[in-house]
Amino acid sequence: MKNRKVLLFLAQGFEEFEASVFTDVIGWSRIFGTKPVDLITSGLRQQIKCTWNFVVQPELDFDKINVNDFDALAIPGGFESAGFYEDAYDERFLHLIQEFDKQGKIIASICVAALPIGKSGVLKGRNATTYDLLDGLRRKQLSDFGAIIQDQSIVVDDNIITSTGPSTGLDVAFTLLEMLTDRENVDIVKKYMRFN
Repeated sequence: MKNRKVLLFLAQGFEEFEASVFTDVIGWSRIFGTKPVDLITSGLRQQIKCTWNFVVQPELDFDKINVNDFDALAIPGGFESAGFYEDAYDERFLHLIQEFDKQGKIIASICVAALPIGKSGVLKGRNATTYDLLDGLRRKQLSDFGAIIQDQSIVVDDNIITSTGPSTGLDVAFTLLEMLTDRENVDIVKKYMRFN
């Protein structure tokens, strides 16, 4: 059976921890899980500077992405001051989000990564959440895109996962893994990662 495959989109200024939860959970599943999952990184730049100045090089050129090759899109959030929205709000990326949603593929986001999903238009009339501090600024922005804001740390609306901040990262990654495989696989991965 062919492995399920996740595209991890890395925007300029993404938060390292929020990306690493996806790479780790999916990586551990590939080694110890009963249903391995592959993960490929991509971005709009050849080199991407993270929020805390770590520099990474994505594996797949953005213009070579074929949505049909992937089962899910994972998006870590990032800081505006580090340039996150330069890439996150880029029309090419918003179109990619629309394509994943049109095909009913999973879109998993952490923290403010819900905002480009909202800006793409696919959250209109759907339940979602995002970062809840800063006097609710990010939640207001998400609401302005037409999302129905839920005061929960993680919200799953059909194929889209949104969450409130870095502390939800691992839970989002495990939720994504469960949606791609099953609960038994997640429990095995959690066991080997020493979560239970």
